[in-house]
Amino acid sequence: MSRAVKIILFLIFFAVFFEAGLFASYTIVTQQPPNPADLIEMQINGVSSLLNLGPKIATQKNLNILNKNEVVDVLKAKTGVDGINLQSLTAQTYQSTTDKSINLNITAMGYKDSQSGGTVGNSSGGAITIKSNQTYSITATGTGTSKTGGVQIDTNSIVITSTRVLYNS
Repeated sequence: MSRAVKIILFLIFFAVFFEAGLFASYTIVTQQPPNPADLIEMQINGVSSLLNLGPKIATQKNLNILNKNEVVDVLKAKTGVDGINLQSLTAQTYQSTTDKSINLNITAMGYKDSQSGGTVGNSSGGAITIKSNQTYSITATGTGTSKTGGVQIDTNSIVITSTRVLYNS
């Protein structure tokens, strides 16, 4: 036999014995019959991740917001918080910034001031509740247009997707 045929036969036998060992070990570990399609797909995914094949994961681009004050006013009105930290206000996108309209993910940190009080006309001497500042994480979506130096967000397009309380005692 030629040397090339010997190498090809060796690779075929190696693959067959490797697969047989994989199926046997899967059966021993999980105590279930193996699903060949899932095991082969798992191997292909593992090899392709080592070789960096397959779809590339898009990365978000952070954009400078040009109309921060207007965006803050809209976020405050829609979430009911007392204030928003301007340093935490960010806008990200997966799209190209050369598009006419850009879909944006907007994040910010908001807060509510201390609250105190009891019932109105509390003549029975009931308890007065005092709460510390509450901190919120606000996530919203919106659209904007690319301008020189950043993005101009259309305040009418802002939709709040989540408001999470980060600190509340």
